[in-house]
Amino acid sequence: MEHSSCGSCAGCGLGIPRRGFLGSIGAAALAGPLARASSLLAAPSKPAGRPRVEVVFVRPEKEPIVSWPGGNADVPGQQALFTRTMREAAAELNMDLAVRDEPIKTVEEAGALLARLRQSPPDGLLVGAMSLMTWKPVEEIVAKRGDIPTIVYSHLTGFTSQMQCGRNTPKTFLAATPDVKWLSCGMRMFNTLWRAKNTRILVLSKAGPDSIIAPWGTTWHPIDKVRFEQAFREVQDSDEVRSIANFYAQGADRIVEPTRQEILDAAKNYIVCRRLMDAEKCQGISIACLGWTNPVCLSFSKLLDEGIVAGCEADPNPALSQLLAINLLNKPGFIQDPSPNTVNNTLIGSHCTSALRLEGFSSSYRAPYWLRSYHTRTGASLEVMWPVGRQVTVFEAFAKTGSMIVGTGRVRGNIPQPPSGCCRTAVEIELDNVADTRDVKGFHQLFLMGHEERTIRAFGQLAGVPVDRLA
Repeated sequence: MEHSSCGSCAGCGLGIPRRGFLGSIGAAALAGPLARASSLLAAPSKPAGRPRVEVVFVRPEKEPIVSWPGGNADVPGQQALFTRTMREAAAELNMDLAVRDEPIKTVEEAGALLARLRQSPPDGLLVGAMSLMTWKPVEEIVAKRGDIPTIVYSHLTGFTSQMQCGRNTPKTFLAATPDVKWLSCGMRMFNTLWRAKNTRILVLSKAGPDSIIAPWGTTWHPIDKVRFEQAFREVQDSDEVRSIANFYAQGADRIVEPTRQEILDAAKNYIVCRRLMDAEKCQGISIACLGWTNPVCLSFSKLLDEGIVAGCEADPNPALSQLLAINLLNKPGFIQDPSPNTVNNTLIGSHCTSALRLEGFSSSYRAPYWLRSYHTRTGASLEVMWPVGRQVTVFEAFAKTGSMIVGTGRVRGNIPQPPSGCCRTAVEIELDNVADTRDVKGFHQLFLMGHEERTIRAFGQLAGVPVDRLA
């Protein structure tokens, strides 16, 4: 495996190949099938309950011949397809989807719906606008449904004038697209809003009262970080610990600094994180981890690969950003410290924790990596090699302001250490439409594989939060 920026790892002087290191560990420590590490694919912790979303369709009982989509469209068949697509997505996301099969045809019927919604507001509302002839009821619902996050889905059923509906209405997104599969994204947007409101993130720093991250509603639950050391002493050198260590040692292209015991301790850290989250009824974790001699970098990488929030440095911004990315985009992000390269006008993001499942949880892809030490020159972390040339999104959600920033680019290369002395995973990004990378906003932004800007901006509209440019 080569660093894309340096030509040949043989010239980097970074240590011995993985095979030689494994030989020095011995078969007893790093043997056995990877299947033992069953928790590598464990389902992430979930909040109690599930989001309730209502779906209504607005259309005539029978579509006129001269209309839009007109008599050449099987409108009832379209409604059945839309319903099936949403039900499949909702079932996968464990959502309670209430679909009204009888279409709304008039403004009066829309009024009756609004009265019922006021009595029992759902977590989200999707309005299927299915005919040019019935946009007045759609506009009535959007204008008077209150604070309910609402998506209007239009499958080639309106012109430019109709598409203004909800454009400036808070917590409203109009999805006008012939892509029926987009409805799955709509369900994921609703689910993300609910999960943000119902997720507790465990923070190991200094014990204190819970706080709520507005406007998302996420609970920030701080405890004293000494609890981690206490829990670590209780973890035995078990088959599960050895299986996790095996997985990362055998999967690495190289093991550079970490010793056998440091890799085992890194695996134990994962057990500690899961136990503490379970004990505190939390679905994510963030730790004031700077300076730890037994770093949590490897365990955080594993948690992220499982779809569990694992945020560095007890910083609410990247933890919240991870929560949104995991649920909205179905992929983990890379929390990083941004460093402008003023010669290339690029942005170098580096940190000691990166997930491996960069393409998402539904993909079999795992990024190549080396096992490295941490800033303290102790412990085990991952130097993950991001694929050169691939598109990326830079994203951050802010806990204090409730706003988000987003931009796009592509991977230019991975920065080797040495000669650089940055954090272990270091990715250089060529950004789109950024004249000077020193103008990039935020800190601890996420790097995400793929171009996700449109989805993030649509989600911002639905959430009612501003989305700004990266620079």
